[in-house]
Amino acid sequence: MNKIAIFVDVQNIYYTTRDSFQRQFNYRKFWQQISEQGDIVIANAYAIQRSDDAQHKFQKALKHIGFEVKLKPFIQRRDGSAKGDWDVGITIDVMESAGDVDTVILLSGDGDFDLLLRKVKERYGVTTHVYGVSALTANSLINAADDYFPIDDGLLM
Repeated sequence: MNKIAIFVDVQNIYYTTRDSFQRQFNYRKFWQQISEQGDIVIANAYAIQRSDDAQHKFQKALKHIGFEVKLKPFIQRRDGSAKGDWDVGITIDVMESAGDVDTVILLSGDGDFDLLLRKVKERYGVTTHVYGVSALTANSLINAADDYFPIDDGLLM
């Protein structure tokens, strides 16, 4: 049985689907599709901790589907910009789990992860899949993955 690990860059998926389609990603449908491909042994969703009801509801829904939701505090900078970056946390978790699975699935369009995918493929021989919004996914990330799946109508709410 194919052992699968899923890592979701929640902020990236939220903003890219909203900006491109004005719709939300359908995590339940995604989970159903992936579970048909094997045994999901790790499913982490990396999000920003905000104290609003919609966010709590969303995180609860993710947990109900089967994701472990990892939260980082939302940081508002003096200049008004916000920070809530999970890149290092995602990278550490992927590196630590890649030896125990057959397939690593990353939901993100962030080109910073291209090196990570190349490294886990080389070191552990895992298959890597990327899901991202076509117009907003870095070519370097698409090229680093064994398979790229564009997020389209089938995975939107």
